[in-house]
Amino acid sequence: MLTDGEFPALCATWHAPDGQSLGRLDIDVVLDEDRRIEESYAGEGPGEQAQRDALERFERGALHVLLAACWYVTDERKLGIHAWDLGMRTWDVFAGDWVCRGSGVTPPEDALGALREALGREMLTPALHALRLFHARHADGTCATEVLLDNAPWTAGTSALASLSWPDHGPYTAQALVLLDVRDY
Repeated sequence: MLTDGEFPALCATWHAPDGQSLGRLDIDVVLDEDRRIEESYAGEGPGEQAQRDALERFERGALHVLLAACWYVTDERKLGIHAWDLGMRTWDVFAGDWVCRGSGVTPPEDALGALREALGREMLTPALHALRLFHARHADGTCATEVLLDNAPWTAGTSALASLSWPDHGPYTAQALVLLDVRDY
């Protein structure tokens, strides 16, 4: 679906649960002919309940971030809006809420600060950039962390996020979306 016949465009696909796996909502935002943001949210429960679960997680974690960065519709009650000086530019930063599975999960408060510091060492082009953040603690106590910058693994961001003090009980997962857009000159 194109907005007013122009980019960005949005496409959503639902993959129903098959009894062995959770349902999954895939969101694809096409920024232009060469760039896109890809988000996925698992949905728990049977049938329509899984769909509602995935949609609620998308709404909480990404919808308002995408509306702010792509269509300039902001609601500061639904997302964090910041201004970061990185290199020679100022960036508008739109940070979604953490979407967590598991009980009592509180992501570290300094997560954005750690990512900001790591981004300060990057040479970002003056365009919209997407950070997808993921951290999981498995039942056996092992952890997995991943940060994607524009849909590609970002080692410095992953190291920054993994180095934080995450809750040591589990299992749980936590994911978030952060979009950065260079301010107009």
